[in-house]
Amino acid sequence: MHRIVICRMQRHQQTRDYVERRTAEGRTIREIIRCLKRFVAREVFGILRGGPAVRTAQA
Repeated sequence: MHRIVICRMQRHQQTRDYVERRTAEGRTIREIIRCLKRFVAREVFGILRGGPAVRTAQA
């Protein structure tokens, strides 16, 4: 997962925007990577289960 996060931080525009936004909030790179790893884990788990990659809250 670490390699996926690092590659996304370099090449994936949405992830780059996220890192920029979180850095502006005062987060450290270490904290940002931790959050991104959790996101990737949820995304992969959803794909493996055959459901949506990331579930959103339903109103």
